[in-house]
Formats: sequence, structure tokens, C-alpha cells
Amino acid sequence: MADPKNRTRSDFAWAKWSDAKLLDVRLCDLGLTLEESRVADHIDKVRAELRARDLRMRPHFWIGEEWFSPEGIPGVAVPFHLVHSRLTRLERKHMLQVEGGTRAECLKLLRHEVGHAVQHAYELHRRPRWRQHFGRSSRAYPEHYRPNPASRRFVLHLDYWYAQAHPDEDFAETFAVWLTPRSGWRQRYAGWPALRKLEYVDELMRSLAGRTPKIRSRQRIEPVDRLRRTLREHYAEKRDRFTLTSNIYDGDLLRIFSDASDRSGISAARFLRENRVKLRQMVARGTGKHEYALDIVLRDMLLRCKELGLRAVGPVEELRTDLAILMAARSVEYVYRGREWHAL
Repeated sequence: MADPKNRTRSDFAWAKWSDAKLLDVRLCDLGLTLEESRVADHIDKVRAELRARDLRMRPHFWIGEEWFSPEGIPGVAVPFHLVHSRLTRLERKHMLQVEGGTRAECLKLLRHEVGHAVQHAYELHRRPRWRQHFGRSSRAYPEHYRPNPASRRFVLHLDYWYAQAHPDEDFAETFAVWLTPRSGWRQRYAGWPALRKLEYVDELMRSLAGRTPKIRSRQRIEPVDRLRRTLREHYAEKRDRFTLTSNIYDGDLLRIFSDASDRSGISAARFLRENRVKLRQMVARGTGKHEYALDIVLRDMLLRCKELGLRAVGPVEELRTDLAILMAARSVEYVYRGREWHAL
């Protein structure tokens, strides 16, 4: 039998199993390792970025159920679904999207989580100036929050204006922008109050260069090799926790599109993908701003169309017009009324 540490991605018997059979496998029995995974190169890149800044903290990485950096531990859990392409396909089928599924998205998430790990390693939240810029780390996370898309007090890195969710997220997002090579943050955020946070992080990281962090724990929290629940149980729980809020569109989408029984047109999800640019242009001409909100609304609508199996039937221009009206209304609602947040 091959050494698990030297396995290639094709060595796993379960990679060729049906979904029904694979879903009954326990997480701890998948036999996954990061060393031969698709995400290993991305981890190496982020580690190199830390070395280039002479930051001596060495975050450790392990495979877990989701992205997270536990409080007080300078390390990062990487979701198991990124370790093997077969698991990535299963994730997309059950959740309709894959967090970190592309190289660019994975690097953005890694830099964000490493920001948390840096905070933990050097206990940055204990510093008065850190609290002046970001707030108190001890503040409770809100069950819901209402981001202000027009605010310039926060950087833009992950989706949903995530820096606004909590002081720890504000720092992690600011750190990620600072760490990203050739991000041009001084020019990108010129004139923004967020620039002061970036300048503080730049000053702070320079002061930490070459210094060994106080916290060097290598503890792993809830590693996948200790989780005895099955993939089926994992996805049942995950869908309960991360309920898609996009079902608020159901009535409008069912009015615009046909249900799955009508096979005379293309899928509504495909129609949205193919007309994404045109729809954004149509709505942007009418609203003049909040294009980021448009992207999020459009993505939510696309995911819901997939779930409902809707079909695009009828004149293209009429469908586009109805969708543009719906997008304009929902994006304004998104901006001014807020949206329930389901944490990463």
C-alpha cells in the first residue's frame, strides 16, 4: 500500500465512487493530506509572502471542515473540499458554490486567515493602537449585520464587505490587502479613511519584522482526521447552518422563468451567466452605482435558479428587461436595508 504522505490524488479509491456511496464515508476515513493537495502550492506562496516581509511567525495549516483560524492559535484550517477535485465537485453539487475554488479566491482566503493567525501569534488585539484603529476584539460577533457598501472606512477584499462584520475581520481584511503583492493599496485607497488602517498595519508589521512571536502553539482544532461524521451528515448540517438567503427571489424568478417541466429553453442559470455583462450594464445605467451589490444579487439569483431548476423561455429582450428591473430593486434593497449574514 502506498505511503499516505506520498499519495497522488488518483490513489484514493473513493475518488471513483458514486455520490451516494461517497456520502457515507466518514471524514476521518478520507485519508487526506495537505502535502499532495491542490492547495499546497497556494499555501507555499502565502508563506513566501510572509518571509519576504521578514515576518517570523510560521502559521501551520491543517485540514478541517471549513476555513478558520481558532482564537489564540497561529494556524489555519483549510476546508477538506479543496484538497481533492472529487470532493470539490461534491461541494459544488451540494452547496452550489465552492469557497476558495479558484486560485485567486483561495489565495484571498488564505491571506485573510493568515491575518487572523498573525493577530493571534503576536496578540495584536491587546495593543491600544490596534484597538484605536479596529475596535475591541472581545466584541461579540453580530448574528446579522448591515454593511454599508458606500463606506470608505473599510478595505474591500472578500465579498459581502466582510471587513465591517467585526474588529477581527477588519484587521484580517486590512492585513490581507497589505500582504497581497502589487496590490497598490496606497493608490487604491488614497483619500479613504481605510488608508490610515493600512498605514498602521504597514508600520506595525515593519516593527514585527525579524521578531519571534509570543504564541507558537501548533495545536489543531477539529482536524478532519478526527471527525467521525459522514459526508452526508456534514452536508445536512452545513445546509442548515448556511441556508441560502436567496430564496427571497423565488416569487420573482418563478414569474420570469419557467419551471423545470418546460424543456423548450435553456436553463435560467445559463441565461444569467451568458447575459451577466449585459444585465449589469442595463442596471448600472439606471442606478449609476452599487455595482458590487449588483454582482452579489446576480450571483444569488443564479444559485437560486440552479436550485429550482428554472428554464429561460421567451423573448430574450423581454427576459433581460424583467431581470434588470428585478436586479435594480433587489440591489437597492440590499444596500439600504441590509442582508442577513452567514459567516464564512
